[in-house]
Amino acid sequence: MNEKGYYFAILIFGLYSSVSLQKAVRDRDEGIPVTSIYYGISWFALIVSISLMGIGLYNAGSIVLSEKGFYGMAFVLSLFAAITVQKNVRDTQRAREKD
Repeated sequence: MNEKGYYFAILIFGLYSSVSLQKAVRDRDEGIPVTSIYYGISWFALIVSISLMGIGLYNAGSIVLSEKGFYGMAFVLSLFAAITVQKNVRDTQRAREKD
């Protein structure tokens, strides 16, 4: 049970860091000021979350390989989904402002 809690915590950490990084990158691209420290911390947090997931899965002895694959793919797809949803919401808001 504690392993599942670890993976859940890493998932939440990864989701937050990926959304935060996506927002910082897009804000910079649109000319909205973003401090370098926030931008750097966002990159660092995402790299750490991905690393912790990889290390955790590699060292998990009690989990079968198919379950490790499931956790890894669920993590990656969740990060992708969070970034995509945020991008779509922001694009939709921008389209409504233009109308």
